[in-house]
Amino acid sequence: MVLDPEAAKAEIIKFCESKSGSKSKFYFNDFTKLFPDEKTRDVKKILTKLVQEEKMVFWSSGSTTMYGLAGAGKQAASEGES
Repeated sequence: MVLDPEAAKAEIIKFCESKSGSKSKFYFNDFTKLFPDEKTRDVKKILTKLVQEEKMVFWSSGSTTMYGLAGAGKQAASEGES
């Protein structure tokens, strides 16, 4: 199965918004679970496009890499994302 980029982007945004009350950052594996029949590389490409479109942000603590909606979360204001 080949991912439809626009549908996949919408699904990822919808997933993040549905969890926004409890989480603002998500692991890459959280997104691969949304598309179990797809290659992880294809999911990564969709996430990269969302970051390039500034709909999502890439966050790293140095040892942990996560994704979140742009402007969401406790650190958004302190990092100038709002």
